[in-house]
Amino acid sequence: MSESQNNNCSSLKPEERNLTPEILISESDEKFFQSLYDFIEYEKQYLQCPAEGADEQRYMIYCSVFNKVIGRATAYKRLLVTIKAEYDDVISTLRRREGVARAAQRKLEAATSRSTSVMTCRRQAAELKERISVLQKETSALQEETERRRFFKKQTALIPGLTLAESEDVHVLDRHVQRLEVETLSLMDRRSCCISVEIKAELDGELQAAQRQRDHLRTENHRLNFLFLSLLVSSQWDQAALHAVRSPHGILRSSDVMQTLQLAKACPGSAPPPLVFFRALLVSVPPGGRLSAALSLHGVRCALQQGSTPLVSHAVAHRKLTFSEALGDALTEHAQNQPHVADVCLALATIIYEACGANRKSSLSMCKRGLVHGASEFMTRCNFTPEDCMWVLSRSPSLSLLQLLTEPCQGRAAILSVGVACSSLLVDPQQQQLALQLLDGFFSHGVLQEVMLEDGRSSVELWADVASLCSDRDRRPEPGPAGSPPHGARLPVKPRLPQQQERSSETRNSPDCCQATRAAAIIIIIITITIITIITIIIIIITIIIIIIAVVIIAVIIITIITTIIIIIIIIIIWNELSQC
Repeated sequence: MSESQNNNCSSLKPEERNLTPEILISESDEKFFQSLYDFIEYEKQYLQCPAEGADEQRYMIYCSVFNKVIGRATAYKRLLVTIKAEYDDVISTLRRREGVARAAQRKLEAATSRSTSVMTCRRQAAELKERISVLQKETSALQEETERRRFFKKQTALIPGLTLAESEDVHVLDRHVQRLEVETLSLMDRRSCCISVEIKAELDGELQAAQRQRDHLRTENHRLNFLFLSLLVSSQWDQAALHAVRSPHGILRSSDVMQTLQLAKACPGSAPPPLVFFRALLVSVPPGGRLSAALSLHGVRCALQQGSTPLVSHAVAHRKLTFSEALGDALTEHAQNQPHVADVCLALATIIYEACGANRKSSLSMCKRGLVHGASEFMTRCNFTPEDCMWVLSRSPSLSLLQLLTEPCQGRAAILSVGVACSSLLVDPQQQQLALQLLDGFFSHGVLQEVMLEDGRSSVELWADVASLCSDRDRRPEPGPAGSPPHGARLPVKPRLPQQQERSSETRNSPDCCQATRAAAIIIIIITITIITIITIIIIIITIIIIIIAVVIIAVIIITIITTIIIIIIIIIIWNELSQC
């Protein structure tokens, strides 16, 4: 718009504005124009437009108002747009002319004041050169001061964690650097354990989903427990057991439920609820799946108590139970209490022990079933130690097993040493007869001496202890009245009465004492022969060594004499040659 139009629009009086509603079509138009007047007044006050004269901001306000009027108009919209375009063209032309006039004025002013400007620039250049020299001097002084302060700061700065004296010690500084390097590595390790914000947000989302799933399962668990308790209260034991088996996610498939069902009384003619629960659990186990260890143990105990051994055999054969050592112990205990199913229970226990790695108990179960050769092969295959073998023998004494363990097999040394076995068995009063039977067997076949010589893991002292134990057993008195020495103790040496001599002769004439005496005598003789043989071999070796040393000494002496004679002859020949010269 032109300046006159701006002034006219800005100088509208209230009475002139009041005349406008007479030509308005509707009340909405009146509100619209009133909002335009309010907008103009508010913008002029906000932009602080001058009351008179040309102003760019006032032009922008009225231009915006005109655009709003054009936007609201319908019939005269094209005419208003054309009018606005003409106004804009006129204003643009005026602005362009004004800019050209200002440029020409600036060129004129520049042309008239060039000479003055040159003089002013020369004067300013001289002032600037002088100012630059002053600034250069000040800069040099400031740089020197900065360097001095920096050097002073380096000399007086303290390292955190160190005193001034420690800061000047090279060794202390080296240790401090090493400690800082360790702390740096520790921080880097901790940094590697951290995760990004994106991963943390993802994990938080997963955690929230898991928490919602937990809340849902908790609600479902409460509902199933309530239903289960309702069935128990109404004495519907079978339905309660089946409901527990069919519970989702195995919520009620636990050993606690089985213990609860064990307290229930079965109806006449029906299976006990725990057995129904265990049988249903076995049926519901998917291929390759197994019941938990606790549930397997409680279920097997319940089945054994109810005499359902075939059910346990089926579960073990199809690997539907979690094998544990406690499960094998339960089967072994049941075999001891119920001899008519002992063989089946021990066979199942052997399978479970072997699967759990309880090789001792597995071989013991084989021995209890009479599978001595199988137990011996199993012990050989599992590389049993002598302690393991003695553990099995102490719980299942067997001469056949002892013979198999002390015999070499396929070029390999025997698992158990004869001397170690006999010394361990003779100490135990309940196992002495087993050791004597083994020694008597070797003696009856005439191989006792050979066995002792081939037993490299038994020393002479160990065999001497075996002989001593056999002798002690020979002199063991019968149990006497109160105050007499305990069974197996040595009596003090006293003159024997006729009754004591008769009792002693009866004791010595018993088969066990004869075996012990004979074995002890043979062992002592063999030990004596062995010691004499070893001493003879040592003497022969020493004699041979002495003879070799004497021969070497004689040879050295002869070589020395011959060398001396040759040196003397050479010296005489050289001396004669020199005399002739």
